[in-house]
Order: sequence, then C-alpha cells, then structure tokens
Amino acid sequence: MGSHPANLAVRFFLEMSALVAMGRWGWRQGEGTTRYVFAALVPLAAAALWGIFAVPGDPSRSGSALVAVPGALRLGLEAAFFAFAVWGLYQVGSVALARTMAAALAVHYAVSYDRLAWLLRS
Repeated sequence: MGSHPANLAVRFFLEMSALVAMGRWGWRQGEGTTRYVFAALVPLAAAALWGIFAVPGDPSRSGSALVAVPGALRLGLEAAFFAFAVWGLYQVGSVALARTMAAALAVHYAVSYDRLAWLLRS
C-alpha cells in the first residue's frame, strides 16, 4: 500500500509542502538579504539530505541510494524532516497549517504501514 501510486502522490505533495514550510520558516529567521539566503538554503539542505540518504531497494523511491542507510535511520530522517516542517509552521504562527500537516502525515504513515514495517526490517 505504501507504494500505491495515489499514496506516492500524497507523499510527494507532503514532501513539497514540507519544503515550502521550511522555506517560510527560513524567511522569517532573517532580515534583509539573509531572508533570501535562509529561505533558499534551509529547504535546499533538507532536500539534499532527503535525497542523499536512502535505503537501497526502497519501493517508494527510485530504488537506488547515493548513501545507503538502514531503514530505521531513514525513518528517523523522515521523522526529523517532517517534524521540522510542522514545527516551522507552528513557529511562524501557522498553527492551523501545522496541525493539518501533522494530521495528514499521521494518516499517510498509517496507510503506509507496509513501508514502515519494511523500513524497520531493513
């Protein structure tokens, strides 16, 4: 179920939403030119970590991994990625969006129970 095309589309939307949330948080951290730097670099760094560290053979990704990591570590990276996005929304005053994203993530991971089990076994 975790690799069903509809679930993968939801996951992609959640990933993109998280990057936007991180950029919004970064924008609020600086003033002047530093706003642009934070707004660009925070999501860029998060996206790089997301793309670099993967579990080889993950059916919800390309299957390849630039840096192979165990499934539990990948799951921790995903948790930190999404938790930062939710926290960032909360910090900039978008409490309703933060709650909505947290709820959507909880539903997504509940539906992806087979992927979670696979990651914990890997």
